[in-house]
Amino acid sequence: MTNKFKLSKFLLLLVLSILAVLTFAPLYLMYVLMTHSAETIFTAPPPLWFGDDFMNNYRALLAVIPMWRNTLNSVGVGLITTFTTIVFCSLGGYALAMYDFKYKRVLFGIILGTFLVPPILNLIPFAIIVRFFNWFNHPLYLALWVPGMASAFGIFMMRQFFASSMSKELMDAARVDGATEFRTFWSISLPLVKPGLATLGLLTFIGSWNSFLFPLVTMNKRDLFTVPLALRSIQGTADTTDWGAVIFGTAFAVTPLVIIFFIASKQIISGITQGAVKG
Repeated sequence: MTNKFKLSKFLLLLVLSILAVLTFAPLYLMYVLMTHSAETIFTAPPPLWFGDDFMNNYRALLAVIPMWRNTLNSVGVGLITTFTTIVFCSLGGYALAMYDFKYKRVLFGIILGTFLVPPILNLIPFAIIVRFFNWFNHPLYLALWVPGMASAFGIFMMRQFFASSMSKELMDAARVDGATEFRTFWSISLPLVKPGLATLGLLTFIGSWNSFLFPLVTMNKRDLFTVPLALRSIQGTADTTDWGAVIFGTAFAVTPLVIIFFIASKQIISGITQGAVKG
């Protein structure tokens, strides 16, 4: 039995190691290619170690797009989207989890029903709403964060966290002590669902940072482009595109997400695991 256990453990580690290498290889190759010229990138086999064209690709990228301005645009939109989504989705999830009111089940069913609608089908209604409110090329990017302030996914996710972490007996105890409803929500309920808030914030920021289609519809001024739009704007034909600059920009755009993941992943996964057994 001991030998079988050791063999199965070895095979498991072997499979996980292979999957880890396959997952990490494209990321490693991207960072390697960002330091090579466009001519070297398409050689066969491709280079597997860093080159000397890092600064050349950086200058080439800045020559065609205002990358730092585009990065600030993405950061601003991502932070606003994350903050507003956390605020409104936590309020909505808290109400659905902790209060009983008329048509509660119907409302929750409608929210879940929106998951059945593919996002691409919302594009035309979204464009009509944006045109009605004159949000095209708005300097505050209202079209990119106002419609998503209360996302169905965020409300559903926070509802599940509140339902598993908060009890109505605790709410009654807070009321007896004289706490208002908002004080109970802010001081007692929110600290119990910090893993949920962190997870929702991380997923929202990543989704906002990577968003391409809706910014493409609402923004057509280069100074207002987010990072994905800016990188797409410099891609022409295979012969005219400076792929060294494109890959450099792609690696530049991916790096913040990689850093966020390595900083927050352990805490979030641990928090979700702890929250799952509180029920």
